[in-house]
Amino acid sequence: MEIDILNSNNEKVGKKKIPAQFNEEIRPDLIKRAVLVIQSHKKQSYGSSPEAGQRASAELSRRRKKYRGSYGHGISRVPRKIMSRSGTRMNWVGAVAPGTVGGRKAHPPKSDKIWWKKINRKERKKAIRSAMTVTLLKEMVSKRGHMVPKEYPFIIDSKFESLSKTKEVIDALEKLGLKEELSRISKKKVRSGKGKSRGRKYNKKKGPLIVISKECKLIKAINNIPGFDIVKVENLNAELLAPGASMGRLTLWSEAAINRLEKEELFLK
Repeated sequence: MEIDILNSNNEKVGKKKIPAQFNEEIRPDLIKRAVLVIQSHKKQSYGSSPEAGQRASAELSRRRKKYRGSYGHGISRVPRKIMSRSGTRMNWVGAVAPGTVGGRKAHPPKSDKIWWKKINRKERKKAIRSAMTVTLLKEMVSKRGHMVPKEYPFIIDSKFESLSKTKEVIDALEKLGLKEELSRISKKKVRSGKGKSRGRKYNKKKGPLIVISKECKLIKAINNIPGFDIVKVENLNAELLAPGASMGRLTLWSEAAINRLEKEELFLK
């Protein structure tokens, strides 16, 4: 399968045969597993305090001669703390035990729990290849919600990597037919729930992914455009190609990145 190579002015400058990585069988199950593994590595461990619910003094004696004990009172053996007393009569309240007000949890979350998940090396690479294949299928990309250009799929000329200003990048993207996509991802809405007060007030949409071959000034220029992601070809992973395990992200590959895929056989071995 050959794909057109377009420059920044949307002019056809050649054709390129796609490498073997784009001929993988589509495996949504593997892609989802690979994404969940990456997300598990980002999860922050949490747990309750070891003393939570156990700070009260609730030592209740069962001995016959102890005047503060519960012996002979016909009450259950729930740990109790004394709120007040009159002589040998105590005003008890259940404490410490699970099920009592302010008591500990039976099985609280532990901070030493290991959240990391694992995936086999071959399965991870197969998931990446599978997600790469879907990025070239126009119907799948459109189904994911992207506003797909008419000429899609296409490869961008390597000169695109030399752009250094955000304004130049936006002009080039609009000429390539991504004006509607830029408009789509610019809209944001206020999140529902408590997340508004936790540093994530707005819900933003995922835009296109740009794959480049090397470190360049384009990285800083793209980072100023909301919704866009840019990555060097060797750092590709399943989550970038299928955010939220949803396949078919609109992906723009540079010609140099495709050449590196083919020459170095990335994600094949």
